[in-house]
Amino acid sequence: MKMKLFALVISLLSVLSLPAQTNERYIEVTGVSEIEIVPDKIHYLIEIREYFEEEFDGKSKPEEYRTKVPLSEIEQGLREALAQAGIPQNAIRTQEIGDYWRQQGQDFLVSKKFDITLADFNQINEIVKRIDTKGIHTMRIGELENKDMLAYHQKGKIEALKAAQRKAGYLVEAVGKKLGNVIRIVEKDSGNAFPFAQSNVLSSDAASFDSFRTVKKTYSMLVRFEIID
Repeated sequence: MKMKLFALVISLLSVLSLPAQTNERYIEVTGVSEIEIVPDKIHYLIEIREYFEEEFDGKSKPEEYRTKVPLSEIEQGLREALAQAGIPQNAIRTQEIGDYWRQQGQDFLVSKKFDITLADFNQINEIVKRIDTKGIHTMRIGELENKDMLAYHQKGKIEALKAAQRKAGYLVEAVGKKLGNVIRIVEKDSGNAFPFAQSNVLSSDAASFDSFRTVKKTYSMLVRFEIID
């Protein structure tokens, strides 16, 4: 019994002494950077939907709606307005077509979505000025792109890594030590203030798009550095 107890104590002491034998000293910090990107391609999404003329006469009740404006007529008006705004036909892509159930006892109202590729936010103002909004269900800014997006990503990650190095450097210097080699780098999920949607954009005021004129991307790197004397 004494031999078993003695062996157990020796084993426990060995386990407790292991961390001291590794002698690994490090500091782990997170570096963050933010990059602002000016988009050179803007996806403007418009959904059109059939409607009844009586909806806008100011006196008819829903059960009295009779004169449906067909989708083809609404689409023709939209395409003419886009042409007047200087949007080429090859910049207009149909996303989907679907039916919308209006109300029990009423007809199905057909809707259609368009993805319009623009190069400038001012084009949105020109579109809004010219369209007939009665057939427009929603208008919103979709994805914003830049042809050099990959280069921006690389720059953002490098700057985050440098920020981590600077932070770790002054922290270890504050306790009289020096920064050694990099032990580990972990790329954390990048956040962004990327505006994928803005519903019911029916204002021609250019200021309404100010918050969408740049893409803000945030990059974060978790880095472990060796601490040396």
